[in-house]
Amino acid sequence: MSRISRIAFVTIGQTPRSDIVPEMMAEIAAGLEVRPSYEEFGVLDGLEGADLDAFRARDGEHSFATRLASGEEIVSSKARTEERLNELLAEIDGKGFDIVVLLCTGTRIDPLQNTLVVEAQRIVDSTVEALAASCRNLGVILPLERQVAEFGQRHVFAGNPTVVSASPYSGAGMAAGAKGVAACDLVVMHCMGYTAAMLDEIRQAVDAPVLLSRRVVAGVVRQMI
Repeated sequence: MSRISRIAFVTIGQTPRSDIVPEMMAEIAAGLEVRPSYEEFGVLDGLEGADLDAFRARDGEHSFATRLASGEEIVSSKARTEERLNELLAEIDGKGFDIVVLLCTGTRIDPLQNTLVVEAQRIVDSTVEALAASCRNLGVILPLERQVAEFGQRHVFAGNPTVVSASPYSGAGMAAGAKGVAACDLVVMHCMGYTAAMLDEIRQAVDAPVLLSRRVVAGVVRQMI
């Protein structure tokens, strides 16, 4: 029997994250006789109109790019999103899950009392830091142009990474983003919204290893099953 039988996937947007969770579960559960069950929870679930608008990022605020249930992209305030995220995680902590998987590579959270948490940001950043120690030019692809200037304040990598933007939700910009990191010798697609298909698109233009955040995180979860 699997040691991890119940997973809570938590997004900073709205559920269901049909663009992330099925792909991750296929990698997590590949070859297993007993698949873990899972539920999804979203910071913005059930919000619309003015309540949803209250989470949108204002000028000068650090921001997240995430997805609504409709598939629409929303740029949310990092501060207000993380405040509600911690409240949501505290609620989930009492529901008997074996593990919580955060579907964002930019969040900072409070420790939970009862449940192991897979923090995507720490896993991705630690992996990149280890691999990039001897890297001549690290490339980082982010969802939003406004996040390019913020990156150095939120993530610390050695050297001077080449940081470009390409939204996983708008359906455009991936080719341009690939051109921006074409000269790098290691590239990370630093958002859980980037898909395996987008990874293939980047790899066609970049002659270097490319890390897909959701695949890095799924690999860690699989080791725990």
